[in-house]
Amino acid sequence: MDIENFRAELETRLMIEKEYVIQELSSIREYQEKLDLLGKFNEKYRGIIKKIAIEEGIDLNAPYPSDNPSNSENLTYEQIILGKTMSIYDKLVDELHEEITSTK
Repeated sequence: MDIENFRAELETRLMIEKEYVIQELSSIREYQEKLDLLGKFNEKYRGIIKKIAIEEGIDLNAPYPSDNPSNSENLTYEQIILGKTMSIYDKLVDELHEEITSTK
């Protein structure tokens, strides 16, 4: 699975998780507990990355093959995936934060 397909699959699964979190909001009264859901969402993000990697046989700790062999940075698959998917996470967590703050 290439990084773009990984990114698309992660986005789909995270959008589903976001909907679950929004549903959970309605049963929580305390504001701090609602904010704690953002931390849980972060854990889901990292967990889904690991789950997709396992499903696809990707070793997250393995070095990612560089297009430039003289590049001394030797990044891992996990670092590349996090870099390529952080914008998805940021967008969804911002939407969740907006939802949380609008339901005080």
